[in-house]
Amino acid sequence: MELWFKEVYPQGWGVVFKVEKGLCSVRSPYQRIDVLETKSHGRMLVIDGAVMLTELDEFAYHEMLVHVAMFSHPNPKDVLIIGGGDGGTAREVLRHDVKKILLVDIDEEVVNVSKRFFPSLATSFEDERLEVRAEDGIDFVKRASNGSYDVIIVDSTDPVGPAVGLFEKPFFEDCFRVLREDGIMVAQSGSPYFQLDIVAKSHKNMSEVFPIARTYIAGTPSYGGLWSFVIGSKRYLPEEPIREDSSVLEKLKYYNLDVHLGAFKLPTYIKKAIDEAKAS
Repeated sequence: MELWFKEVYPQGWGVVFKVEKGLCSVRSPYQRIDVLETKSHGRMLVIDGAVMLTELDEFAYHEMLVHVAMFSHPNPKDVLIIGGGDGGTAREVLRHDVKKILLVDIDEEVVNVSKRFFPSLATSFEDERLEVRAEDGIDFVKRASNGSYDVIIVDSTDPVGPAVGLFEKPFFEDCFRVLREDGIMVAQSGSPYFQLDIVAKSHKNMSEVFPIARTYIAGTPSYGGLWSFVIGSKRYLPEEPIREDSSVLEKLKYYNLDVHLGAFKLPTYIKKAIDEAKAS
């Protein structure tokens, strides 16, 4: 008997993976976490029925979430990651010459599952520069001191349950406050195909808080094709990388400086949705 995992999007389409076997299924106080071995994409992390990552193409998402912001800042030393319990975002940040990373994820069970089943991501947890706290990211940022971080990276699930507030303006305002005077914030902002309203709203909220706000995109097959990210900057134009570190770039599989520049060239329908949201 063949087994298939199917994630169906509200618009009536989705993605399907042939499953070789189930490796893990746990329910934390916050969500259900599954690890599946797929025929085409290797191991896959699923949270509450939604694909979080696959071994085949997780590099595309994590590299684009991290390196656009990191290469847009001249000297990112202190980095805050909200979410990202699988360790992939921290892995990419640690490629840079950072001093300290604080990863705040509400669900420590995601960290435990990643350590067990995704060693290529979980290597980040062995680095002494990384500190992990099992806390609500929204509450943490509310309590954090002003001007504590150079870069904030939000690697969250979709805006459901405890993640809803991570897409809202008050959270962006708290992030602005705890960033240093030239700080940069970046967050995943959903699929331009089936979550265009989230893409547009996230951009609007960011633009109302940061003097510089941009949306960019990357190819992520496991998420249905394209994915979007919204970035806010206090000083630097994020569409123009200001560093070129060959020791980092030579290790990457998706991100390069040309991709960085091109990622901000948005299709007309995305630009239109963003403009309409900002005008509303």
